Amino acid sequence: MDFQRLILFGALGMVLLLLWQAWLEHESGQQGAIATSTQLAQSVSPSTAQSGADTSATATDDVPRAPTTRQSPEPGATTAVPVNQTLPSAQRIVVETDIVRAEIDTNGGDLRYLELLTYPVAVDQPDEPFVLLNDSGADLFLIQGGLLGSGHEFPNHHTPFSTRETNVRLAPGEDSVSVDLDWTSTEGVSYRKTFTFHRNSYYIDVTFSVDNQSASDWSGYQYQQILRTQIVEPSSGLGFFGRLPSYKGGAIFTPEDKYQKIDFEDMSEANLARATPSGWVAMLQHYFVGALLLQEDDADYEFYSNVTQRDNAPRYLIGYKTTRSTSIPAGATRTLGSRMYVGPKETQRLIKANAKLELTVDYGWLTPVSSPLFWIMTYIQRVVNNWGVSIILLTLLVKLVFFPLSAASYKSMARMKKMQPRMKTLKERFGDDKQKFQQAMMEIYKKEKINPLGGCLPIVIQIPVFIALYWVLLESVELRQAPFALWIEDLSLQDPYYVLPVLMGASMFGQQLLNPAPMDPMQQKIMMALPLVFTVFFLWFPSGLVLYWLVNNVLSIAQQWVITRKIQAADSKA
Repeated sequence: MDFQRLILFGALGMVLLLLWQAWLEHESGQQGAIATSTQLAQSVSPSTAQSGADTSATATDDVPRAPTTRQSPEPGATTAVPVNQTLPSAQRIVVETDIVRAEIDTNGGDLRYLELLTYPVAVDQPDEPFVLLNDSGADLFLIQGGLLGSGHEFPNHHTPFSTRETNVRLAPGEDSVSVDLDWTSTEGVSYRKTFTFHRNSYYIDVTFSVDNQSASDWSGYQYQQILRTQIVEPSSGLGFFGRLPSYKGGAIFTPEDKYQKIDFEDMSEANLARATPSGWVAMLQHYFVGALLLQEDDADYEFYSNVTQRDNAPRYLIGYKTTRSTSIPAGATRTLGSRMYVGPKETQRLIKANAKLELTVDYGWLTPVSSPLFWIMTYIQRVVNNWGVSIILLTLLVKLVFFPLSAASYKSMARMKKMQPRMKTLKERFGDDKQKFQQAMMEIYKKEKINPLGGCLPIVIQIPVFIALYWVLLESVELRQAPFALWIEDLSLQDPYYVLPVLMGASMFGQQLLNPAPMDPMQQKIMMALPLVFTVFFLWFPSGLVLYWLVNNVLSIAQQWVITRKIQAADSKA
């Protein structure tokens, strides 16, 4: 296979990759649209709203069951309050820190709503914070929790708690602020659920204090879960190529199986049940995550999932529960703790939350390459204070690292371009006899000491680096709403005036002029059409990605031009 054909196949492979990504996004949008239409039908159906049988049939299907023991009767039947399918609301406690605004509902003590105050929903809406957690409408995303067991009444995420607080704000000089929710069973066991929010942090500590003033010993288990619905993403108005795909669904991490995605389809097919001594469970979306972190206190845990309202508007639940009971003697008090992370997928914050939580920034199979590249780009940004400039300098560094390999590639192409007139003469001499033409061409290559595949290895080696950079730029929340210069106000969005894509297409055309033209007329036409094809694709790409490709092309053109001139100068002297 000649060098030009290798380049052609590589370019066509990239086009197929882009088509595949767009198809995935299109398919996920179609499935989400079906789910959304089902949810709307559910919300307006009179027969459903008036059906009491459906509610009672699923009265406890969103509360996990306590681990079974030989001494315990059937668990799950002793929950304090039956499940209500309509996510009832009671009193709301508003909590505001320097970076989040949250709402806790006394009905169940759930974390129902959370705004990220330092992350605007859009560049042109700087005063409207991005909403991550929400308990209204079709797009539900909230965090629930409680206690499980038998022989006593246990508070779960349907228990009516009481509180003396309505609005809590982190005061200047304070490092944290807490909200207390109380409930007492008929047996005299008092429960206090406490949320603690910290300054400049997306970590939230949740504790259950159990004061056992009953006549018997208390034994129970703790659980935390995330509720999420699956709906179609808001349309960007760009049609089939409006957005690049990004994973949205569940994920877990265990020491044994490491990072594993549990998507909505997996949850629908079978309930998760995974024992683990540590790790985390999360719901992911582009740029943001809600994660439940296991306490490393020699406890035993089980990750679980469930789907409720399967026939109407599915609600997906994923979480964990302890499998080793906590015992509290009569008259004693004990506290059970847990922690969660709810916020942007900022790498440094994720590392502080949990040693492996940074895996939620999913670079795919090239994570070992992508992570160091992002680390380098982060340090560059600290110096230049501009992510666009960081992308340019990182691209330059990558080109410098691969300079020797790239030089070998461009030298090979320069020599091959020099041989183009002789190749054309051979083509005319042998006509359609491809075998003789190939033999004569190889003799010339051997005589001139030209290796037609000499430039292949550098390109093959650099492909993983390019793809790794691609995913770094696509997945990094740090580039969300990050300005570059002039009209580029958000590197995560498309160029509003399509200047960068057009320049990128022009740079690809410039590269075509420097490369030796294929002898096959059909290959020549395809190669000349590729810049236009890529320009069309890149019109809707995030401007940060287009900037990377543009800078890489310009640097490649400069390097190839210099090498070609040197070879021409050396040949003229000879």
